[in-house]
Amino acid sequence: MLTEAVVVRGATEPIRVETVEIGDLRAGEVLVRIVGTGICHTDLGVIATATNGAPPIVLGHEGSGVIEAVGVDAGGLAVGDRVVLSYNHCRHCDNCVGGLPMHCRDFVGLNLAGHRLDGSSPLAGPGGEAILGHFFGQSSWSRLAVTTAANCVRVEDDVPLELLGPLGCGIQTGAGAVLNTLAPPRGSSIAVFGCGSVGMAAILAAVVADCGAIIAVDINGDRLIKAAELGATHIVNPAETDAADTIRAITGGAGAQYSVDCIGHGSVVRSALECLQSPGVCASVGFQGASNEITIDQGHLLFGRSLVGVIEGDAIPAQFIPRMIELYQAGRFPFDRIIDTFDFADINAAIEAVHAGSVIKAVLTCADPSGADR
Repeated sequence: MLTEAVVVRGATEPIRVETVEIGDLRAGEVLVRIVGTGICHTDLGVIATATNGAPPIVLGHEGSGVIEAVGVDAGGLAVGDRVVLSYNHCRHCDNCVGGLPMHCRDFVGLNLAGHRLDGSSPLAGPGGEAILGHFFGQSSWSRLAVTTAANCVRVEDDVPLELLGPLGCGIQTGAGAVLNTLAPPRGSSIAVFGCGSVGMAAILAAVVADCGAIIAVDINGDRLIKAAELGATHIVNPAETDAADTIRAITGGAGAQYSVDCIGHGSVVRSALECLQSPGVCASVGFQGASNEITIDQGHLLFGRSLVGVIEGDAIPAQFIPRMIELYQAGRFPFDRIIDTFDFADINAAIEAVHAGSVIKAVLTCADPSGADR
């Protein structure tokens, strides 16, 4: 079977939509017709570091769509099911069994390698060229994607399927860092550093949690305006003022009770920690590569501040994605307000818009002309 997919061949090579061949489904796998798929910072990081001459890869890990075919042992999934695709996990290691699939012992191999654990790929070029097609277990920058039952979360018919893909990663990460990791009590203060899609999701989640002071921190003035529209009670531009000092002033000299670092740069992590009162907790979700040394003042930790790393919003997708959808339907989590859609063929325009900062979350759409996706 042939389909169209966005193939990345190297950091300096043009990104093109190409025809690729899909192999047979294996046990536990399903074939999904993609309706929408987000562009995430992680995808862009892989593009920026891709080596010319290395096996080409199909990226994408924020897919949503309709199941077209199922392999054996597909976990009860059926043709026609509408699904959101999230991260892959093995389901049988101690962490998966213990309710911590985001810390699956094979997380790196299952999500970041681009191929199955045995080294094979469900995709190939028409002439048999090796193409990595299992990124995060889905490689959803494709009109048809081979994914796993573990990746899939079934959703109902009354939601805009083409917009739901980012719930599987970026939006889940920001919202989960607040609602799952920090779980701030009503009226508490929280500062969010970085107002991209993850940070905006964190702000939306802080509104859901009914936080008192919700402080958005970013050097992009337009992003700060948007953050205020989404519920931030205060905005801080660190290019104009010291963020930690300003946050302490906003909170009556005490400092924020919670913070979220959505950037990962050392200076931002330090500021997100230093703005806290004691005790206080900073959740760090920013990603600047697997190796990213930062320096902090241990004194901040000794006096009761905590710095915790968060992956995938500490979320169990099968539980958290339906929760976000329920909040959205109740008008309490309007994540659609941070999404701009692009036609699947316009991948380069979408990436350019993300790099330019003119969109917060870009989603590629390839809806069924019949309208059946709606």
